[in-house]
Amino acid sequence: MAGPTRTASPLAPSPAADPAAVAKLKQKVVAVVRLLHLENILNYSGHVSARLPDGSGFIIQPYIESRATLRPEHLLTLDLDLNHLPGSPQYEMPIETRIHSEIYRARLDVQAVVHTHSELAAAFTVADAKLVPMKSHAKRWASGIPVHMDPSHIKSKQQGAELAATLGAHQAALLRAHGGVCVAESVEALLVDAVHFEENARAQVQALAIGPLLPLTKDELELLTARDNRRQHIGKLWRYYVGKGLREGALDNDEGLIGDY
Repeated sequence: MAGPTRTASPLAPSPAADPAAVAKLKQKVVAVVRLLHLENILNYSGHVSARLPDGSGFIIQPYIESRATLRPEHLLTLDLDLNHLPGSPQYEMPIETRIHSEIYRARLDVQAVVHTHSELAAAFTVADAKLVPMKSHAKRWASGIPVHMDPSHIKSKQQGAELAATLGAHQAALLRAHGGVCVAESVEALLVDAVHFEENARAQVQALAIGPLLPLTKDELELLTARDNRRQHIGKLWRYYVGKGLREGALDNDEGLIGDY
């Protein structure tokens, strides 16, 4: 199996991150966790992470804290060997934190990761069916959505590295009888991708109930990619979901959340 795609040379860590930038990133991670809980993509399990601005490690929610009430002060800051960085709360980390650390180690382009235990995503790993791009925004996964065949929790460094190898240069992967992983270039983009990933899977199930599948063709995916307005689209949906979260009580306020897209 081919290993993950890396950039030509490692990215040199930038000077120590501005505390204000880290605080803002934490606010966004908390918002994504709460919003994905609102959308029933995260429930009692699953986790979101973001690479720290200085490249020293990543932010992730702790094991025990509810996704519905997570706060910035709950977030852990860890290096890629899962050591707590200075100032991090000493809470227990998620059992499958190696999913995040090993993807960040292998994919220097990835800035945010979500692991879900989505029943819909897992269904495509326990049926004789392949999840394919059905809706226009699924062009994000035009290169494929591989299935990682280890059905157990990803606990060890080796397991994490094997999952990162399955993911390779793709933007999502399914985990056999388990759930899914999406990666993105920002926390905001991760929220949008997680929502569209569920929408695409649901569209495939709905289409099968009507008749034979007609997934997007290679030519259609290339056309959609050529006409992509990803940054604009992310900004639109980010503002929509932040607003929805405020209206429905999933978010306390929008401080630090709006303005980057």
